[in-house]
Amino acid sequence: MKTVYVCNDTVTGIFSGIYDAWRAKKEEDECEIALRGMLDQQLFCDYIEVDETEHKAVAVEALIKKHLGRKVYWDIYHAVLAADAKKGDAVLGTMLAAKRIPDSTKIMDHLSHPKVEKVFELSRNVFGEAHSYKGFLRFRELANGVLYAEIEPKNQILTCLAPHFADRLPVENWMIHDKPHKMFAVHEAGKRWVIFWGERMDETVFGVVSEREEEYARLWKGFCRTIAIESRTNPRCQLQHLPLRYRERMTEFC
Repeated sequence: MKTVYVCNDTVTGIFSGIYDAWRAKKEEDECEIALRGMLDQQLFCDYIEVDETEHKAVAVEALIKKHLGRKVYWDIYHAVLAADAKKGDAVLGTMLAAKRIPDSTKIMDHLSHPKVEKVFELSRNVFGEAHSYKGFLRFRELANGVLYAEIEPKNQILTCLAPHFADRLPVENWMIHDKPHKMFAVHEAGKRWVIFWGERMDETVFGVVSEREEEYARLWKGFCRTIAIESRTNPRCQLQHLPLRYRERMTEFC
């Protein structure tokens, strides 16, 4: 009978499920990771609710880095952030498959394995979206002086964006709001960034910008209009470099 480990759609949750499956010494066809709320009930399966802990997540992280290498770890980490109900099972399958090859650090070269291929595709998708947002994200200065940005990503990419902006804005108070996933990346000037979720905030504050922000937004829009060459407008080419879904939160398109 297959054992299905049910966990939350978080890095800690999925890694905890992998920890339990690994400790039980299950083979690939004997176990599966399922996400709570995205579960497809199957016959003749034993469903186990995963007890999620940081200890389990850290242990799995160390296991992957030691035996599969850091490069594979980042592929797996990015895959876990993807918007896909089968991502946890793909990661577990990849790790179990790595046990059967002579050099486990080469597991991502085995794209003929369906779960390895899925991890590769999910990782590439998450990395690509995060890379796009590093260029398309726009901060607004609120009346209280905090730099605030809203994003609507498909994947949970805040932990990919936060280090990038913490490195570039180390002396600023800023916040990135992932609206679909109800998560916040918060950085206090001179300190480390943190992730919040499940917190209730007064979102009316986010709509009140400073006078300086209004002035700079007006100047930026004017600059973009001035440098545009109407006769060379190419909407199809623009869509290749800047999809429509990113434009709603960009100052120059508001």
